[in-house]
Amino acid sequence: MPSTATDVFHQALEHLLAKDMPGFIALFADDAAMEFPFAPPGRPSRVAGRAELHDYLVDYPQTLDVRQIADVTVHETADPEVIVAEFTATGVVVATGEPYRLRYIAVLTVRAGRIVRYRDYWNPLAVQELFGEGVRA
Repeated sequence: MPSTATDVFHQALEHLLAKDMPGFIALFADDAAMEFPFAPPGRPSRVAGRAELHDYLVDYPQTLDVRQIADVTVHETADPEVIVAEFTATGVVVATGEPYRLRYIAVLTVRAGRIVRYRDYWNPLAVQELFGEGVRA
């Protein structure tokens, strides 16, 4: 099991690229939360607990076929449990076959090798343009 917040983040990226959502979800603590500070109206701004996270994330590869994650920069903070990660995901929107490219900033809090909080900052306008209403970033 990964030990540092940076290790956990890199393991999460590997699971996303492999489309291994059970593996990705397993990196979260039972009481973890994902937060989306820029979520547009009608989209969740917070998903909490393993069951909700599972339901929100398990079908992600049927929405986005993420084929590459690039420009990864991890900023460690004064708190060893907290990192700020920047990255670009590219791939294909499954429903349309259109190319997908989006820049993310994520703030992760990791305790005992598990993600307890994942704040996901993405551009809701770009997401709405690429996918229309009701699609996760």
